[in-house]
Amino acid sequence: MFTVYVYVLDTLADWELGYVTAELCSGRFFRKGAPEVSVKTVAISKGPILTMGGLTIVPDCTIDDVVVNEKSVLLLPGANTWNHPKHGAIIEKASELLSAGGMVCAICGATVALANAGLLDQRPHTSNGTGYLEMASPIYKGQKFFVAAPSVADHNLITASSTGALLWAKQIIERLNVFQCNTLEAWYAYFSTGEVPHFFTLMQTLSENN
Repeated sequence: MFTVYVYVLDTLADWELGYVTAELCSGRFFRKGAPEVSVKTVAISKGPILTMGGLTIVPDCTIDDVVVNEKSVLLLPGANTWNHPKHGAIIEKASELLSAGGMVCAICGATVALANAGLLDQRPHTSNGTGYLEMASPIYKGQKFFVAAPSVADHNLITASSTGALLWAKQIIERLNVFQCNTLEAWYAYFSTGEVPHFFTLMQTLSENN
């Protein structure tokens, strides 16, 4: 079973998590025999946090509860508060997870936190542009590994720009191997284009694969 830890912090960008958490929690398009997935919110404390969209989240667990192994996945959403030193604890945990073979998935402002820890200096990654990372992280040295794409998957590290939430979700789902390939392609095609035929293709893959 995979445990997906969603780090929650004040001003969390709600929309960046929507695609991936909805699919991993609901399992509505999971293939037959897919591994089980447990989604938990994690924070510095169990006190409520307020998202950018005005929603209140009470975390399920704290950083100390995160299990470091190859079956753990850490989602780091964007937020306006990543520059606070208190978030260093979750970035340390992210580094441990990467070393242990777990997945770390960061989007938008969370990529700056990874850059500040040197975790992007030697691995392909993306963000809101190299200029953004250089501006927000003076110690960033990963320019030659930067890829100009909405989302970039490098083994167990998946990074995305603020506009890459859908592709980021696709790459996370693909890595977890919980969808059939044709289901995932139809899912992505439908949500990225809005074209109705892709919806019916998606529904057809479910009947064929289950």
